[in-house]
Amino acid sequence: MSEVEETINRIKTHKGVSGIVIMNSEGVPIRSTLESNLTLKYSGEISQLAAKARSVVRELDSQNDLTFLRIRSKKDEIMVAPDRGYILIVIQNPDCDQGS
Repeated sequence: MSEVEETINRIKTHKGVSGIVIMNSEGVPIRSTLESNLTLKYSGEISQLAAKARSVVRELDSQNDLTFLRIRSKKDEIMVAPDRGYILIVIQNPDCDQGS
């Protein structure tokens, strides 16, 4: 678990990062820096979106797979890194990155 903690701490130091959620492939949160209700909201919605995005990528090319998904809204940027056993979600304020 120390490697996971080190990774979370490293990501948290990036400018604008407001939250990190790690969930298993079924969408169950394993570790989060968000409040419980936000953790459940993000994990539920993003797991469905990542599954759909993965399905679209495979539908377009059966030899391909989803490796990263980036969603930008007016307020936040949500970066999703799906893997075999887990999904990593990082939420950040994209405006904090400007001017660096």
